[in-house]
Amino acid sequence: MEEEIYKFLSKYVKLSEEEKVIIAENSLFKFYPAGHQLLQEGQFAKHCYFVVKGLVRSYYLADGEEKVTEFYSELSPITPVSYTTDQPSTYYLSCIEDSILTISDKNSSEDFFERLPRMKDIGLQMLTEMNAKQQLSYDDFKNLEPEKRYEKLLETRPDLVNRIPQYMIASYLGIQPQSLSRIRKRKRDHKV
Repeated sequence: MEEEIYKFLSKYVKLSEEEKVIIAENSLFKFYPAGHQLLQEGQFAKHCYFVVKGLVRSYYLADGEEKVTEFYSELSPITPVSYTTDQPSTYYLSCIEDSILTISDKNSSEDFFERLPRMKDIGLQMLTEMNAKQQLSYDDFKNLEPEKRYEKLLETRPDLVNRIPQYMIASYLGIQPQSLSRIRKRKRDHKV
């Protein structure tokens, strides 16, 4: 499992063997079954995560209805806003599939960055990239019609479409499942 983390980090830096050992010593791998809640609204996030295998979603409740805001698949870091702000979470994190995640808390992170100081810069770069991706996703959501949002999802994250229940995709796109069915039907009919 460590190889997945090394692969991900190699996008940012070439790791020495000593650094790989330190990473392996500090990575806590944990299995979570599908449906497991990693974080609930109102809780203070004590951990940040890295998805080695599986799929996690973030969502909030509005009038009792789930509103999906993001999907995290393999090689995705998850840093809950509550983790960095020390405020109660305004959303939920839940495993869609059986998932293997690495988890860390503030103490283990501080120790890790003390032992590998250059990883702190990489962490900041990753956060910057995540924020940019989330901003682009939000901009697309605001500016694109539902059908175009679906096309963008197919273009940027085609692996997710067959892994996620249709009602969650519809929620993520901000539409009803019936509307998504019609969009998908039009796409199929257009291909024929």
